[in-house]
Amino acid sequence: MSDLMRFSVAMPEELLMQFDNLVARRGLAKNRSEVIRDLVRDALVDEEWDDPDQEIVGTLTIVFSHHASDLQNKLDQIQHSHHDKIIAAMHIHLDAHNCLEVVAMRGRSDEVRAIAESVLGVKGVKHGRLTSTTTGRFL
Repeated sequence: MSDLMRFSVAMPEELLMQFDNLVARRGLAKNRSEVIRDLVRDALVDEEWDDPDQEIVGTLTIVFSHHASDLQNKLDQIQHSHHDKIIAAMHIHLDAHNCLEVVAMRGRSDEVRAIAESVLGVKGVKHGRLTSTTTGRFL
């Protein structure tokens, strides 16, 4: 297929206005076509994550109190037991009590999700979120 392929879509006026507001919030360098491409890529990445055997990458971000009993040891133990899936980890001291940790992982989507769930399930983790992305092979 050609990069120059054009298509037209019928869209209710209110939905188009909301979409144009989204385009405007995305910044000066964005136009409708670029935002549509971004949305298509997001859908393709979601599709990769839906396949449990697909190799993907993701980041797990957690906030926790470093005063919680044995929490850091438990988190380290989980990370060490999955050293082949963990690319990097960054530990940040937010204040005198709270830490933020960002863990970059690569592996099958089901494995990465399982690691994230095991970390998020550790008592003392205040908040966390797994952010999915792609290796870029299929985009």
